[in-house]
Amino acid sequence: MSGTPFASLDDYIALPRTTTLAAAPDGSRVVVGVGALDKDSTAWVTNLWEVDPAGERPARRLTRGEKGESTVAFTPEGDLLFVAKRGGDDDAPPALWLLPRGGGEPRQVATHPGGFSAVKVRGSAVLLVASVLRGAKDLEDDERLRKERKEKKVAAILHDSYPVRFWDHDLGPDHPHLYVADLGSLSHAAAGAPDPTLELRDLTPDAGTHLIHGEADLAHDGSFVVTTWTEYEGRAEQRPALVRIDVASGERTTLLTEAEWEFESPRISPDGTRVALVATQMSTPERAPDPWLEILDLGTGERTRLLTGWDNWPGPKEWLPDSSALVMAADDGGRAPLFLVPLDGSEPVRLTGDGAYSDLAVSRDSVFALRSSYEHPGEPVRVPLAAVREEGFADGRADVVVLPPPAPRPALPGSLTEVEAEGLDGAPVRSWLALPEGASAEAPAPLLLWIHGGPLGSWNAWSWRWNPWLAVARGYAVLLPDPALSTGYGRAFIQRGWGAWGDAPFTDLMAATDAAEARDDVDASRTAAMGGSFGGYMANWVAGHTDRFRAVVTHASLWALDQFGPTTDMSSYWAREMTPEMGEKHSPHRFVEEIRTPMLVIHGDKDYRVPIGEGLRLWYELLSRSGLPAGPDGSSPHRFLYFPNENHWILSPQHAKVWYEVVFAFLAEHVLDEEAPALPELLG
Repeated sequence: MSGTPFASLDDYIALPRTTTLAAAPDGSRVVVGVGALDKDSTAWVTNLWEVDPAGERPARRLTRGEKGESTVAFTPEGDLLFVAKRGGDDDAPPALWLLPRGGGEPRQVATHPGGFSAVKVRGSAVLLVASVLRGAKDLEDDERLRKERKEKKVAAILHDSYPVRFWDHDLGPDHPHLYVADLGSLSHAAAGAPDPTLELRDLTPDAGTHLIHGEADLAHDGSFVVTTWTEYEGRAEQRPALVRIDVASGERTTLLTEAEWEFESPRISPDGTRVALVATQMSTPERAPDPWLEILDLGTGERTRLLTGWDNWPGPKEWLPDSSALVMAADDGGRAPLFLVPLDGSEPVRLTGDGAYSDLAVSRDSVFALRSSYEHPGEPVRVPLAAVREEGFADGRADVVVLPPPAPRPALPGSLTEVEAEGLDGAPVRSWLALPEGASAEAPAPLLLWIHGGPLGSWNAWSWRWNPWLAVARGYAVLLPDPALSTGYGRAFIQRGWGAWGDAPFTDLMAATDAAEARDDVDASRTAAMGGSFGGYMANWVAGHTDRFRAVVTHASLWALDQFGPTTDMSSYWAREMTPEMGEKHSPHRFVEEIRTPMLVIHGDKDYRVPIGEGLRLWYELLSRSGLPAGPDGSSPHRFLYFPNENHWILSPQHAKVWYEVVFAFLAEHVLDEEAPALPELLG
């Protein structure tokens, strides 16, 4: 559709995108990160904008760093701390910068040879995460070793534990440590003296690999830290325990550790007496993971389980300033609303209706967050709490104030509705359906079934990577179902598909497709199925179990489960998910001879979650063994789009353009019966 930015891929990638939010504890300042194309249109760079917490004044830009800013926190004085690379050295590690509340230029207040990856402020204390080479004696030695490895082009890493890599990067030879510093040292220097900097103190000099993927929180008085601490077991197994670290002495005390349980996401109450956490009974091939929201009393060690009568999973949470309750976002029926969680174990109070909320920041009287849905990308909002506890408050009816955003909502080329279906066992299966303008019984739209990843997830929030409106602008209806294994529909709904990916998840998807195709504004004769990650697995399974679709697009997909399990970046988790027998039964590669549908295979070489071997094997077996093999002249209706330097996701703007151009060309040829459209020139 002309008139919307979704008609042109250049216009689409140029859309600014709000990515993060932080708020001052008193609610006086709110800052968001906004990503925009750089001058070469080859990367999105995130700069900081301030939005008015009252929702009256327009947003104003705070930073213009060419390499962007991240990891924002406020000091008690209202100054802004952020992590960024600045200057001409692209190899320099990200440093910590301070932007005064009154304006002016940011100044560098801390550096580390490994760079900073996180910052958290409580009172006058700041907690930072930075990585240290295992063999370094001190930071000076760390810097020397890094320089020498670079100069001598040594990238080798020697491991003695598992895992060895994560997502798209190698783990080691450096590992994260926790540092603390006193913000009081940043008081203004005398005239003519150099600007003061933070004095960093390593709280975890013996961290080793225990803080990889760690989550830490700092007490509001700055006196102690509570963090996850990976404990290792035999046979390459590990699980997160919870420890307390005294800031003054560095003494570490184990708070929670228990076989077959993971303790994560600690949040210390403002009064310092309790910790809110998620305790998860680890999965087995027969049982899905079972996470619960708990409160740990730091004085007595007593644990209290919250939401005992609530059927959904806990999500991101923060304490109210008076420590009386928690605010939490959680998946729920294709949304991720805000809930007020009492501490007495009673049912949560739903604060908001539609939308998916993230980046929660709680002030004295409001919750600030980013809210998105499939009707709009993330935008900053304020949810006042004053009326929530008043008698007569109606669930889901809290006021939501949209703060004037730096990036306004883009116009959409169609409309959004919901589709209800029924699984083979009678379970309700709901979906979003995005429809193009003009779709009708007289002009039904071709249908694209999009299958989400995870598999523990939900289509409930705006996605810049898989955006249905780009397809809608080209005349397609896009179905976004939540089949078995999806979150937001209760624990039994997840268990329906656990260890049996090819059963209920597949039949639920077909039921959702049937329901969409029954509409008179959808053309059931022109359909395709698409998915990435677990969605790619399902796309492969679909291709081997039905001929109802004219084309299948599979991105970063699992193909041979016996091969995938030992080669993914977290094999120990996978080993708890399926037995070898389950994996064999539900492996798509066993059904390659049944595939008679043209497939577009997409994979990135830096994908460590679903290694490239899956895509390579799928491609070879499609051409050599499928029901639609390569012909005597070597030609094939299948296609393989390969990205040597992308990971599980396609993150480069120009690669995103190529991705969509190839996908839409493939669909146009097979679904719309058009002549094969011209491919992107940049493919060579």
